[in-house]
Amino acid sequence: MSVLATDGHTEITMTATQAMQLAGALVDAGDLKHAEQILTITPKMGNAALEVERWFLLGQVAQKRRDWDTAIDIYRQILDVQPDLARVRFELAVCYMNKKLWTRADYHLRLAMAGKDLPDDAKSVMNYFRYVVRQNKNWNIWFNFGVAPDNNVNNASGGTEVIDHIFGKFYRELDEPEQAIGTNLTLGGNYEFKLSNQWRWKSEANIYSNIYDKSEYDDLYLSFATGPRFVWERGDVWLAPMMTRRWYGWERYNWSAGARLDTNYDFTRRLSGGLYLRTTRNDYDFYGDFLNGYTHSANLRLSYSFGASVYMNLYTGISREDTVRPEYAYWQPSVSIGLGAELPWGFHVYLEPSVYWNYYDAARYVVKDGDFTQVTERSATQRYSVSVSNNKLDFWGFVPTLMVSYTKRDSNIWQREFDKMAVEFTMRQRF
Repeated sequence: MSVLATDGHTEITMTATQAMQLAGALVDAGDLKHAEQILTITPKMGNAALEVERWFLLGQVAQKRRDWDTAIDIYRQILDVQPDLARVRFELAVCYMNKKLWTRADYHLRLAMAGKDLPDDAKSVMNYFRYVVRQNKNWNIWFNFGVAPDNNVNNASGGTEVIDHIFGKFYRELDEPEQAIGTNLTLGGNYEFKLSNQWRWKSEANIYSNIYDKSEYDDLYLSFATGPRFVWERGDVWLAPMMTRRWYGWERYNWSAGARLDTNYDFTRRLSGGLYLRTTRNDYDFYGDFLNGYTHSANLRLSYSFGASVYMNLYTGISREDTVRPEYAYWQPSVSIGLGAELPWGFHVYLEPSVYWNYYDAARYVVKDGDFTQVTERSATQRYSVSVSNNKLDFWGFVPTLMVSYTKRDSNIWQREFDKMAVEFTMRQRF
């Protein structure tokens, strides 16, 4: 190929590789005008690596001109094709930092930190950049909405209870699973008021709702928390009073008040974790004589990045529900493993199997083997979910996401067993 020399008159013939080397040298020297000329007149190359290099250098030109939006678009297009390029993901994170989009920057920094193609200077500042994100992340807004068909919205088992009596058998038909189509909405955000380099005052509010075509299953949940947050180079701690309010079927259901403690820490460039503690006092509007009490929970999160495009999340925890009536009080341990991957052509896939167990304190009367008897419930609930999205389908910063889940509960009280399949279609913020 031929390119015009910097004197504006002489044509020089060189290979595509030499052209990319020259353009890279010009970018490093700050001669963005002539670097851009070479990169834009270069025809599309059959060599995929050289084509990626050309677009990366164009992103570098835009970035050095502080044209963050153009640079972000270019880096995104590259990652849609080759999501495992840590250097590109790192530069994308830097652009987000300059636009003060700290949450997006944090997502890409976490993945980039596990990459193998980063230069030494990028590796040396990676942890510092994570600290910069912690120091400056002063707001975040999340907004998801979609449609969710559910084939067992009432978590029913169906079937017939049979009771043996001296006068014969008595039968009672149990509720059958009901199908419903719901629209879901999640709207939330947090804001951190900067008190000093390390101290913040963080406030967070969240709205979650599921509105079904059968209004008796409509669910609305509100939460709010506010309190001090301390950040340091490798972690942060947030302690906050919190309140929640819930309506079910558009009837008042319950409210709670208590406190939360959130801690996060980066163990290595690849491994981070968090410990989250909650304690609340719960008051029910119509079932207080049975269910009023306290909830205490402790949950642990570990996140590990295998590379610049594949990551894993491990969640485990235990919750304690204390109620007025001991037959409704229980322990609930849980564990889940999530595996996420940024794939070629803009796809993102996330798989998560999870299970939690309920161990109740006291027995309740149920129908079993044709007779009323007392049984202390023990149950295990499994859930398997997969979500798929494609970043190329970007609508004003949101991408359509399809999630399919299957839930199955096994219990020693058969009337409490159920299984269900749900399909959820949502629009989620793109990172």
